[in-house]
Amino acid sequence: MTAPATDAPPGLVVAARTPWFDFTECTGHRTVVRDGGRLAGAALMTADTYHDLASVTKVLATTTMLIRLVSDRLVDLDAPLSAYLTGSYEAITVRDLLLHRGGLWEWWPLYIQPRLPPPRYRPGRARHYSDLGFVLLGRIVTAVTGLRLDRALAELVTRPLGLTSTTYGRPAGAQAAMSALDDRVEMTMLDTGRPYPVPYRSGDFTGWRSEPVLGEVADGNAFHAFGGVSGHAGLFSTVPDLLRYAAALSRYEEHDHLWRPEVAREFFAPGPDAGQALGFRRYALELPGETVTVLGHPGHVGCAVGFVPGRDIALALASNRLLVDGTPTPTDSLWNGLLQDVAHRSRTA
Repeated sequence: MTAPATDAPPGLVVAARTPWFDFTECTGHRTVVRDGGRLAGAALMTADTYHDLASVTKVLATTTMLIRLVSDRLVDLDAPLSAYLTGSYEAITVRDLLLHRGGLWEWWPLYIQPRLPPPRYRPGRARHYSDLGFVLLGRIVTAVTGLRLDRALAELVTRPLGLTSTTYGRPAGAQAAMSALDDRVEMTMLDTGRPYPVPYRSGDFTGWRSEPVLGEVADGNAFHAFGGVSGHAGLFSTVPDLLRYAAALSRYEEHDHLWRPEVAREFFAPGPDAGQALGFRRYALELPGETVTVLGHPGHVGCAVGFVPGRDIALALASNRLLVDGTPTPTDSLWNGLLQDVAHRSRTA
């Protein structure tokens, strides 16, 4: 069976910083309009455009904050969630959530039913990628620091690393890329029960956005339930800031004033499931004579970030892949394309 044809994103920014070469390439448009029933590019994409990071928030914000809190011995990876969140799960640990082994539902419309449902799977047995796990990890950060999540991020990550263009909620300053055409993706998930058969339908909620999503997080739970600030989604950033973040993590031993290097290495190590570390996804990058591991994460809207610990390799991708009438190109496909490009350039550098 052949794969369904996909529509390329209207705009794309890819960038890499390595010991052998640097590049940033920017194409297309950051916003679209309807022109005679068809989508057409409007404002141009730039290298400094703000992007809805979606699930990249899970690593840039939540995982990195936890590296700091574990380094400061304020969070224990093997403690149960109930140690930090009163009345929370006693059979699920912080480590379980970072590995997506908490057994929680992958997704749940918290703007319809704000109570988390009981676990869908037995905790600790297998990987089931879960937004809800990172919602809870964000709550743990808030409980431990006594700060709102956006304030905790500023104090623990963005300010120390000089990420001046990374923020929760509506970005200020430079214009943002359009995140989505409306809330249709979320509505379809509810009405079809795919990929997760939750017991609700789109008619159970009346706050849907019917206009293009611009300068607001596309994720329904982050926007409708959490005001744009959550542990699983909500961040906006630029490609230059993504590269700064990735470069800092690649040179993690130089930042031992922020975290203990041995803790960072524990987060970077492979977990029990292929392709998954503590918070970070793991990808193979073919370099001349060796294969190295890129740690990072993709986001549903079309962004991704990655780095190679100890090798001064930083990668970033930003797109508006959802702004198509057909089937959007998956973020993983765009990301794999960047990894292949970097591999090719490294062979010819």
